[in-house]
Amino acid sequence: MKSRRRLFYRITILCVLSFFVSQAHAQKIGLKTNALYWAAITPNIGLAIAMSTKTSLELNGAYNPWTFSDDKKMRFWLVQPEVRYWFCERFEGHFIGLHLHGAQYFGGFNQTRYDGYLAGGGFTYGYDWILSSHWNLEAVIGIGYAHLWYDKSPRIYCEKCRIPERRNYFGPTKIGLSLVYFF
Repeated sequence: MKSRRRLFYRITILCVLSFFVSQAHAQKIGLKTNALYWAAITPNIGLAIAMSTKTSLELNGAYNPWTFSDDKKMRFWLVQPEVRYWFCERFEGHFIGLHLHGAQYFGGFNQTRYDGYLAGGGFTYGYDWILSSHWNLEAVIGIGYAHLWYDKSPRIYCEKCRIPERRNYFGPTKIGLSLVYFF
């Protein structure tokens, strides 16, 4: 019992100290949006958080709720967190990153309907241009893996007709041209 209590106190002290150490780095937080997603009529938002002078954390999300003509649709939500290493200093110049992604999608094209999920990860490379004291422009491209599992069925949904399928994908997993506002 005493060893658990000591461990709890040590972890608590480390957490408090790490909070004060991270505050000493003049933290920056940025709000961002990917213009390429908007071009595909997909609302999106992201958060950039400085972790140290050379690392940052990105939390990006997108949501597409639209139905198009002839009841064609590709509805989805996507979450894509990423850890980045900056070669110069955070939020300036070249960076590399490691991202994860998860999504749920539902859509139909021609006479087929898809309802499923994806999960995976990959590597990114990008560059960040400082436009002013609060605004940056960022370009990023990523390559990686995604595992998809979904039900495929005729467009007119039929519970008996659905076929569960799985696919593995290797290739581009991230692309962006984002405008970032720093607080």
